[in-house]
This record gives sequence, C-alpha cells and structure tokens, in this order.
Amino acid sequence: MSGVDRFLPRHDIGSLDRNLYSTNAFQIQMTHQIRGESLIRARKIWVSSPLCMGRRSCKIATRKGAQDAKKSKRNGKIGKEIVSAVKRGGPNRISNAVLAAVLEKAKELDVPKEIMERNIKRASEKGQEAYIEKFYEVYGFGGVCMVVEVLTDKVTRSVAVVRTVVKDCGGKMADPGSVMFKFRRARVVNIKVTDVDKDWLLTVALDAGVEDVIEPPAYEDDDPEDQSERYYKIVSPGENYSDLLSKLREEGIAFEPDNGFELLPLTTIEVDDEAIDLNKELMYKLLELDDVDAVYSDQK
Repeated sequence: MSGVDRFLPRHDIGSLDRNLYSTNAFQIQMTHQIRGESLIRARKIWVSSPLCMGRRSCKIATRKGAQDAKKSKRNGKIGKEIVSAVKRGGPNRISNAVLAAVLEKAKELDVPKEIMERNIKRASEKGQEAYIEKFYEVYGFGGVCMVVEVLTDKVTRSVAVVRTVVKDCGGKMADPGSVMFKFRRARVVNIKVTDVDKDWLLTVALDAGVEDVIEPPAYEDDDPEDQSERYYKIVSPGENYSDLLSKLREEGIAFEPDNGFELLPLTTIEVDDEAIDLNKELMYKLLELDDVDAVYSDQK
C-alpha cells in the first residue's frame, strides 16, 4: 500500500482513549479431542475501529487513479531493488541470493514479469548506479509527522528535490531520528471492506496467525463511494506473510499486498480540515517525485 494511507496501529485495550475509539475482541473457539475429552481453546485478536466525527475533506488513495499510482510506485520500487541486486552480485539468480530474494518478493507482489526482466537488463547499462534506501523525516501541519521513503541512485538529488517540495508546501524537514521513532515497520495486506465479510475475514486472519486487523476510520458524512473504497489493514509477522497471501488466495479474497513493508504510526493525531488539506497537498507533491516510493504519516 501506498504510504498515504493512514491507519491505526495495534494497541492494548487499556491504552485506548474511549472517547475516540471503540475496541472489540474477536474470538474463535477450536475444539480438540484429547484422551477422549473435548478441550476448547480460544484465540483472540483485537480489532480497532475508530469513528471520526466531522467533515472529511481529505480522501487520499481512495480512487482508482490513486490506486494505480500506488501500484506503479510499488512496481517501480521492486525494479530499483532488482537493479541494485544485479549491480552487487550479477544477473544469475542461482548464484546471486539477493537477486533471487527480490525476484521471489516481486512474484509474491504480482509484479509483471516484463518489469523484472527489463530491470535486470537495465542494471547492465553503462552509467546505471545501484540504488540506496533513504528515509527523510518531515513535519507537516497540525503537529502531523511524515516519513518519506526513497530508493535513489543519486542521494544528493533526492534530498534536494524532497527538501524543495517540503519548503514550497510550507512543511519543514526534521532532523534524523526526530520522527522515525513514532512509526514501526510491518508487513501489511490491504483488503477492501466491500469485498469481504468482516467475520469471515477475521476467521481467516486468525487461522493465518496475523498480528492485528485494523479497521479503517468511519466518518459520519461518508457517501456510498467513500464506503466502497475503505480498506481493512491486516498486519502479519514477516515469516507468515507468504502463508497469509496463500490463504487469502485459497479463500478467494481479493487483496493488495504492501511493497515489502509499511511504516505504521504508533499513535495517530486528529487535525482540523485546513491541516488535512495542507498535508494532503504535501503528500501528493512528494509522491509525484520519481525517487519517492511512499509517504507515511501519523495523521488520523
């Protein structure tokens, strides 16, 4: 998923502000026969479902154009990773373990084969440098923090263009470490609310051993089009991610994978409509940059 999506991370129920959130536990019972007797075991996951009261003027990554752009960003990031892997260890996926891992991830994320082959060839072109992963930290509006994920072959270029966009939009670059600690890295699957029954999804998620199921915010002024573009966010341990995707495919549940990981905010903040619009513009402008692969924020 693109970095412009804003969802709540997992919380212990005791830490929730009950004026803002309602939290429910979903429990499934599994019966096992042991020595002729039935043993009932229960497992739980917490499902956070925030309700946001007020006009939602910011509708980021909820329309087809934004979804297509997000997919393009994901494929572009994989292409950069392929180039870097080939630069380090050559184009032979048998002898180059890093390349083999990137190609396996590309297959997992349904990246077209032609994109993989094109970038393997591109890596051998004269003057093509390896890509470097960088994160730039930004202060937005209304106290919102952002992390800009970049994979670039020219660090001086990427920092310059990011700095220019942030300044032009009225934001502020943050010192390294000032914002990043407010986020955690996670493997995530996004599933459209209208594509699946909630209880069935939770049952499948439990069976797949996920960490958390995060519901999208609900707004009192949502229209039918808004509701059709809301997504559940399934957070999975990295070692279970492939199994989760396989399980969803087996059950016929449509989903959107992440681009290798997402940064989830540890807490989120609510801002007024003016700050929402300003942050929306800043994130869009950043995502238009070729070097930028994702933008994450802690805005609700």
